[in-house]
Amino acid sequence: MVQVRGQDDIGGSGLLRFADGTEVIVTAHVTKEGTPQEDSPGSIRQRLEVETERIARGNQSFAVNSGMRINVYQPQLKNESDQQASAARRFRYGERLRFPARVSPPRNYRNPGAFDYRGYLAENGIVALASVKSSSVEVLPGFAGSRTEFWRARVHRSIIDKVHALWPPREAALMDAMVIGEDAFINRPTRADFQRSGTYHVLVVSGMNVSILALVTFWFLRRLRVSDLLAGAITVALMMSYAWLTALGAPVWRATLMLALYLGARLLYREKSMLNAIGAAALGLMIVNPQVLFGASFQLTFLCVWLVAAVGIPILERTTQPFVRGSRNIDSMAYDFVLPARVVQFRLDLRMIAGRLRRFAGHRLPLPVLAGAARTLLVTGELLLISVVMQIGLALPMAYYFHRATVVGLPANMLVVPLMELLMPAAVAAMALGYVSHALAKIPVLIAGFALEGIAGTVRWLGGLRIADLRVPTPGTALILLSVLAIALAMALVRRRPWLAAGGLAALAASALWISMVPPRPQIRPAVLEMTAVDVGQGDSILLISPTGRILLVDAGGLPQWVHSDLDIGEDVVSPYLWSRGISHLDAVAITHAHADHKGGAAAILANFRPRELWLGDPSDPEMKALRQQAQELGVRVVQHQAGDEFDFGGAEVRILAPGAQDLAARRNDESLVMKLVYGKTSALLEGDAERKAEQQIAEEQPEADLLKVAHHGSATSTIPLLLDRVHPRFAVISVGERNTYGHPRGEVLARLGEARVLTYRTDLDGAVTFYLDGKTVISGLPRAEVH
Repeated sequence: MVQVRGQDDIGGSGLLRFADGTEVIVTAHVTKEGTPQEDSPGSIRQRLEVETERIARGNQSFAVNSGMRINVYQPQLKNESDQQASAARRFRYGERLRFPARVSPPRNYRNPGAFDYRGYLAENGIVALASVKSSSVEVLPGFAGSRTEFWRARVHRSIIDKVHALWPPREAALMDAMVIGEDAFINRPTRADFQRSGTYHVLVVSGMNVSILALVTFWFLRRLRVSDLLAGAITVALMMSYAWLTALGAPVWRATLMLALYLGARLLYREKSMLNAIGAAALGLMIVNPQVLFGASFQLTFLCVWLVAAVGIPILERTTQPFVRGSRNIDSMAYDFVLPARVVQFRLDLRMIAGRLRRFAGHRLPLPVLAGAARTLLVTGELLLISVVMQIGLALPMAYYFHRATVVGLPANMLVVPLMELLMPAAVAAMALGYVSHALAKIPVLIAGFALEGIAGTVRWLGGLRIADLRVPTPGTALILLSVLAIALAMALVRRRPWLAAGGLAALAASALWISMVPPRPQIRPAVLEMTAVDVGQGDSILLISPTGRILLVDAGGLPQWVHSDLDIGEDVVSPYLWSRGISHLDAVAITHAHADHKGGAAAILANFRPRELWLGDPSDPEMKALRQQAQELGVRVVQHQAGDEFDFGGAEVRILAPGAQDLAARRNDESLVMKLVYGKTSALLEGDAERKAEQQIAEEQPEADLLKVAHHGSATSTIPLLLDRVHPRFAVISVGERNTYGHPRGEVLARLGEARVLTYRTDLDGAVTFYLDGKTVISGLPRAEVH
C-alpha cells in the first residue's frame, strides 16, 4: 500500500506558485463546512476548507485543483440587520465560491521540537491558507462534490442546531464536542482544564463514545428479545452511521472496526480476545493508510487497549474476576460445585452473614443485597485497577507528545467516566426525541445536563489544582527505551508467578514515576554562554544559558489581539522548544516591555517552568498587572532592572543599559529592557524593541559587543548608524516573522548591516539560531529543527 497509494488530487501543490503575496481571484467549492462563531465582540468568523477550481491573476486564468483552508470573517456587526445578513451567509458543502485572496503556504515554526503544522495540513489535503472578508465572497451557481457528503454535512449541521435548541450555550458547546465531535465552541481554557485533569479524551469523540453507545444499544435490543445476530448487526450498523456522521476519521472508525470484529466473534461462538481484535483492527487500518502507525492518536488508542487486554485483564482474572462470577446466582448450591474453593468459601461467608441479617430484614432481601454490594465493590476495585494500569502505562506517550504528567488523571477518570456512560445515551435519546417533541426530550435533557455538570465540575475542580499542571520535558532516548521495555516486561510477566507479575508491574510503575518526577539532564554546552533566538514568528524570544548552566529566557513571543488566533506562542512554540532540550525549569524570565509580541507567551512560560525571578524594566506598568499577579501566585519574585545595574548571572556579567528612570513615562518601544552580557572577552547586546531615541542613549554606554540582537525586528526606526558604529558587532540576528505585514526587516537596515560587514541571521529564513560565546570567540550555528 505504501507503493501503490497515490497522493490525493486535493493535496496537489499547484496552488503554491501563486503564494507570492499578490492578490488573486480564486474559484473553489466547499469541501468541509465551518461553524460560524463570534471571534470577538461584533465580529464573526467561519473556517472553511475548499478545493480550488481556477485561479485568476490579471488577465490570465489557470485551472488549479488544490486543497485550501480559508478564514471567512465578518467584522463589526453594528446592527440587527447586519447580524441577520451574516447569519444567512453560512457557506455549505458543495457550494461554489469566488473570492479575492492572498494565498500563503502554511509555515512551521522552525525550532527543534516544533509541531509539523505543514505536514498535518498536508495529511488533510491542505496546501495553502488565506483570509477572506465575508462581503467579498460571491456564491456561484452549481454544485460540486459528493451528494453523500452533502447529506452527511446537512444532518451533522441539523444535529448541532438541535443541541443548541435543547441546552443552554455553555452546556451545548460541551455537548457538541462530546457527542457529535464539533469543537468550534470550545475555548482554550476549557481544553486546558480537560488536559490538566487527564480527561481530554472525554472532550473529543473517541472509541469510548462508540463503546458506550454500542453497549447501550446492544443491551437494549437484547432486552427487547431481539436475536444475537440481529442485535449485533443493528449495533454495528448504527455505530458505522455514527462514525460516518461525526466524520472524525481514524479514531472512531478504529473503535467501530474493533466492535464489529468483537461482535462477530461472539456470533461465531469464538472466545472474544481483545488482543486479537486490536491486532486485526490495526492491520486493517494500516493496509488502508500505513502512515497511521506514526500518529499519536493511533499509538495512544492501541496502547490503551493493549494495556487493558494484556496487563489489566490478566490481573483481574487472577484476583477479582472469580469473585465477581461467584457473586452471581448466590442462592444456587449447584453452582458451588463448579467454582474454586476460595470462591465457594466467599459465597458461604455471604450466606452466613445474610442468615444473621434475616432476623432483622426478612428472608428474601439480605442475600441478594449482600451479593450486589459485594459485586459493586469488586467492580469498583476493577475500575480502579484498570485506571491505575492505564495511567502508569500511558506516562511515556503523554510526556513525549503532550509534555504532561496526569497526576490527577486517576481520580478524575474514576468520577468522569461513569458520568460519561450516563451522558452519552441520555444525550442521544434527547436529540432523537427532540426531533419529535421538545417536551418528550425534557427528561433525557435533564439527565444529560446533570451528568455534564458533574463532568465539568470535576474537571474544573481537579484541573484547577496546582499539582494537576505538572509539565515534563521530552524523555531522552535511553528513558524511552527503558519505558518501552518496562511495558513489554509487565505484559510478559503478568501471567507468571505472583512475584514475577508484581516485579513487572513495579518496573512499569517505576518508569512512569521516573518520567513524571525526575527531570532529564538539559542539553547544554558547559563553560560557554549560549544565546539562541527562538523562531516565534513576528516577535522575540531569546534563550540564554550561562557558563555554569543557569537559564534565562528574554521575552516569550506572542500574537497581537487583532490576529484573533487561539495559538499561544508561549505554550505552543517556546515551551516545546525548551522541553525538547530537556529544560524543565528556568532561573529567570525577562520581559523587555509590554507589547504582545514580547509578553504574550509569558503567562504559559511562568506556569510551565516556574522561574525563580521575573525581570521587568517597570513593574508598575499597568499592562503588566496580570503577569505580576500570576508571578505572585506562583511564588516568582518580581525584580526591577534599570540602566546602571550590573550583576553576575552564572559566570556571565549582566549590564543593564536601558531603560533609565527618565524613560519609564514614555510607554513606547524606547522603554525596552536592554541588556549586555559579557563572558570573558566575548559579549552580546540584546536591544528588545529599542528605537532611535533609546539607541542614541545606549551608544553612550560602551555597548561594544560581538553579537547583536537587532532591535524591533529590523524596523527602520532602529539599528541607527551611530549604534552600529559603537557596537561594531561581528554577528547579528533578527527575530522576525515570515511575510509579516510590517515589511520587517527593512531594506535600509539590512543595507546598514551589510555595509558594516555584519554576518546577519534571520529567524524567518534560518529558523532558531544559536550562538556560543566561549570567552574568546563566538561560534554561530543553526540547530537541526526536528518536527513532531
